[in-house]
Amino acid sequence: MPAATLDTFKVLTFDVVGTLIDFEKGILDQLRAVSGRSPESLSDATLFASYLKGRELNYERSSEVFADVYRHVAREFGFPNSDADADAFQLSVLRWPAFSDSVAALKRLRKHYRLVAMTNADRSAFSFYSHTLGSPFHDSVTYDDTGVAKPNPQFFAFNRGRQSALGYKQSDMLHVAQSQYHDIGVARDLGYTVCWIERRQGLEGFGGTPEPERLTTPDYHFPTLEKLADAADAAFAAAARQAA
Repeated sequence: MPAATLDTFKVLTFDVVGTLIDFEKGILDQLRAVSGRSPESLSDATLFASYLKGRELNYERSSEVFADVYRHVAREFGFPNSDADADAFQLSVLRWPAFSDSVAALKRLRKHYRLVAMTNADRSAFSFYSHTLGSPFHDSVTYDDTGVAKPNPQFFAFNRGRQSALGYKQSDMLHVAQSQYHDIGVARDLGYTVCWIERRQGLEGFGGTPEPERLTTPDYHFPTLEKLADAADAAFAAAARQAA
């Protein structure tokens, strides 16, 4: 059982890409559109493996390097590889869609909590994602702010200091994320209470996210953000009834 009920937290910190923004759909849609390759002829898992290697080789600002990530994938599979094709992939990164439940769930959660984005995206890319999500965040920390990317603990330390300046303690925060590799494992090791939004529940493998060395058992575990919002609404309603 979780150590604390959801009504006791003051701040929700969010991974954005993969938790709120469906980057896997964005990647697959663009790669399949430009290549004409179907899942039967080239599996999602094979495409994601190439994408992950390309991203590992081009790990800097997401609004600048994804053209090179595309070139890596294109060379491996013989996709069209003109500058225009690479630029189209780069621009598509800024248009990745939100998960169907993200916008409504964030609106509900904002009624109860301070919402803080913690994203490996750079500030330019994040501005697009925030707009796609309905601009729900009270604060945000990006790769441009920290100079490092999760799972580097310095990313979490940067945000902890930023929020502490406003009077929030680590115990006030619940970290909400999809990625076991980038977020859940390191946050748990650092002493955060964590909520795993398992967007790939029922699917094989880790998709477009690196595989973690081990799976971390979270304090809270939901298949969607909507289910977290349902649980939060119920927790705050129960607390209000007890206080009445």
